[in-house]
Amino acid sequence: MSMDMGKPGTAGRAPGTEQPPDADPDAVPDAGVRTPAAGDRHRLTALQGLAALSLDAMASVAYGPESVVLVLAAAGAHGMGFTLPVTLAIAALLAVLVASYRQVIAAFPDGGGAYAVAKRHLGRRTSLVAAASLILDYVLNVAVSVTAGVAALTSAFPGLYGERVWICLGILVLVTAVNLRGVVESAKAFLVPTAVFVGSILAMVVVGLLRDGPVSTASAAGHPSALGEGATTVGALLLLKAFAAGCSALTGVEAVANAVPSFRAPAARRAQRTEVALGALLGVMLIGLSILIGRFHLQPVEGVTVLAQLADASFGHNAAFYVVQFATMVLLALAANTSFGGLPVLMSLLARDNHLPHVFALKADRQVHRHGVIWLALVSALLLVLSGGDTNTLVPLFAIGVFIGFTICQVGMVRHWYGERPRGWRAKAALNGFGALLTGVSAVVVTATRFTGGAWLIVVALPLLVLGFEKVHRAYTEIGERLELGRIPQAPRRSRSLVVVPVSGLSRLTSQALTAARSLGDDVLAVTVTHPSPEDREAAEALRRDWELWKPGVELVELASETRSLGRPLSAYVRELAQKHQDAQVTVLIPETEPAHLWQRLLQNQRGSVVAHAVRRDTDAAICRLRFRITADTR
Repeated sequence: MSMDMGKPGTAGRAPGTEQPPDADPDAVPDAGVRTPAAGDRHRLTALQGLAALSLDAMASVAYGPESVVLVLAAAGAHGMGFTLPVTLAIAALLAVLVASYRQVIAAFPDGGGAYAVAKRHLGRRTSLVAAASLILDYVLNVAVSVTAGVAALTSAFPGLYGERVWICLGILVLVTAVNLRGVVESAKAFLVPTAVFVGSILAMVVVGLLRDGPVSTASAAGHPSALGEGATTVGALLLLKAFAAGCSALTGVEAVANAVPSFRAPAARRAQRTEVALGALLGVMLIGLSILIGRFHLQPVEGVTVLAQLADASFGHNAAFYVVQFATMVLLALAANTSFGGLPVLMSLLARDNHLPHVFALKADRQVHRHGVIWLALVSALLLVLSGGDTNTLVPLFAIGVFIGFTICQVGMVRHWYGERPRGWRAKAALNGFGALLTGVSAVVVTATRFTGGAWLIVVALPLLVLGFEKVHRAYTEIGERLELGRIPQAPRRSRSLVVVPVSGLSRLTSQALTAARSLGDDVLAVTVTHPSPEDREAAEALRRDWELWKPGVELVELASETRSLGRPLSAYVRELAQKHQDAQVTVLIPETEPAHLWQRLLQNQRGSVVAHAVRRDTDAAICRLRFRITADTR
């Protein structure tokens, strides 16, 4: 207890190694010359960070442009002409976000992204809203990514449709297992699929730009068009909806800033490089795909993705077409890895600040926040089962949280520049303010347009999650006050010690328990619980007779119990002792055997656990569990 509850003293502070607010972006705090730490081999390089933390953003090019096209298609061919302008606006917002998060990384090298920014500049409550929104988005990202990847698989192999839930859970188990081995292991495992996907998309854009027209339209043949008819004008509301829908391609941009501690030293500089590389690749792919949509006069059709039509038009219906489809399917399924890289780090920061149980701040040997990984996997598995593995059930809930986080982070950075006022702060603040306006409007539009489709669940879940954070924080505050954390305690003093040893018979275990008890305490009492049944009465008389013959120098106290309860009579006796001897420290020493083989533990009666639970529940006595190991050479 003392080890865990010592955490709030350090957890109450903001990330302690944050860089000064006016620090130069390139002069990151860990950029100096240093000897590589032993744990660095379990941290990410910039390239590995791109594979581990950008899969969500990379995979979003499979549905981001399509979201824009489907909205604009309502205005017919005239509306499709606005695909490139809307995409350019999204790319401009992407540039703003990348520049902003690059500054966030420099100012907050402990990670946390929007949460860390809001905590310093917008207050604790706002930071909790940012954290809650990011947690919801990360969890939904896992479910949406896995179901989208499986949907692509079942589209190619319809016979697997009935098993889609089990396939989803299988992929989730795979991604979870890889991440439990460490973030570097996940980066190595997913580096090749990421490279194949990015390479195939860039090759498709280059080849498509060299074409005068589509090579093939076989994938769309026979499918009804989703293009609207009769529209001659495109209203501002439609463009706004298209922009908000296309901004789903920006989910995952914040993951690098949230997981800065996962990078090798200099962590902040490597994270900045990863953020810029992610933004550049994502922007090129989004703009390139939108140009191809206009170049090939693509029309959305039911049952075929826009990306599939573009691959068909650029490469033809050949092996290259299937490479793009397969790479897209794999990357969509593995895009869940972004959440496994970012969410556990965010949860560890919340735990350090006493808003989540401290167990989420613990790290395993491979720098893995194992409890965060497992929690994310379990909640995501529940979502997959409840949704039946259906992407359309989850999509209405997706991307709302990340827009909220974007907006809070941008507003916080405006406060950051206004408070510190470094050189050129007005331009930087204006850039962040413009970004906050765009993401804020997008958040409102996406929530309003998807509210009846399930987005109301996010609106309800967000404040509930914040209330949960507050409740955990109050609990830790109360515990800290009771423990007087942060104060100099009274000097320790020695008090009289009274040790109680539960016994049920004479054995070598009994002898070792009494020996240990006499070493620990000034006074030792052996206690046995008796029952009125004839066989129990005979056993009690035999124990009393053997005790008198043995003469261990320790009094044997018999506690009569009308029922066969063991823990309650013993805890009641210990409570009476504590009241009678208020100047003494009462300790209950529970002797137990530990078998040589794991399976032999099933043969034990678990009386020690029953007694320990009862004493812990009903008294303030100290509990000591003495293990007697059974080995092959024990005589």
